[in-house]
Amino acid sequence: MSTSEKAPFVFTPLDEKFGVKLSCRNCRDPVPNIVEDFASGDYVCGNCGLVLGDRIIDTRSEWRTFANDEGDDPSRVGAAANPFLDGDQLDTVISRGGDGGSGLARDLNRTQARSTTQRHERNLVQAYKEISALCDAYDIPKTIVDIAKQLYKRVEDDNLQRGKNNDAIIAACIFLACRQDNAPRTFKEICALTKVDRKDIGRTFKFLKSKLGTNAGTTSSNDLVARFCSNLHLDQETWRITKMLTEKAKDMEHISGKSPLSIASACIYMASHLLGNGRDPRAISEIAGVGEATIRSTYKIIYANRSELLTPEVMARSSRASEANLVVP
Repeated sequence: MSTSEKAPFVFTPLDEKFGVKLSCRNCRDPVPNIVEDFASGDYVCGNCGLVLGDRIIDTRSEWRTFANDEGDDPSRVGAAANPFLDGDQLDTVISRGGDGGSGLARDLNRTQARSTTQRHERNLVQAYKEISALCDAYDIPKTIVDIAKQLYKRVEDDNLQRGKNNDAIIAACIFLACRQDNAPRTFKEICALTKVDRKDIGRTFKFLKSKLGTNAGTTSSNDLVARFCSNLHLDQETWRITKMLTEKAKDMEHISGKSPLSIASACIYMASHLLGNGRDPRAISEIAGVGEATIRSTYKIIYANRSELLTPEVMARSSRASEANLVVP
């Protein structure tokens, strides 16, 4: 700045306690009224309107706040709060280094790690990571992941995990969350996902269901056919006929005692062959997790009662060649 230019601010010296005071060079008001105009990025004198500075940085929060004038504006500092953890989550972590090699920081870090609150939160975070990793492996939606985390947190808060296998608790929470979100998975699928024995998952599931008081519902064959047909690359018409078959087959007296998996697999076999896009029992077995012998035995019952299951509309839409394929495999 040359000597001919005038500075926008006048620095008025004060005592040593308060330092300096900024005032407008035009009006030189002893009580300065300097306004920060963040919209234009300027410092403006509120009395005479002289622009005193430009390119100021807006230090306020990026979001709108609807708090009263007396309320505080939300701060930008820190990460977003985790609803699955307790407290304000403003804990201080003591570093293990930076003490000049005296070992004091390491001892303080160990003492802090032994605290009950830290251990409880650490267990929750570890369990949440495991639930997310397992659900991502099977492309399970995030809504089910959040429900499973909430269930695990209730188990941890009620201290129900004592004497139980933690892996079985996680598997049971995922199984229960899938049912609550109307996207059930079978015990075999959860066993293959979590590598936990089916009996352990079943016992833990019944225990959590009774202790937590949640409505788990039941798994029907209709809940499974959509996913199985999609994995078998069957079209929408095959899925529609399969759903119709399962709805009628579950009420048949001759098929009582068969699992929903067996009924769904046998109905998929019939519908796919009826529309000329047949899948063999081996392919269905790999997707549904049911043995080929079980699919054949269930299909024999369905085939023997096909007149009750197949409507004239379905038979009219299928070809004679496809009807000839409806034989016991």
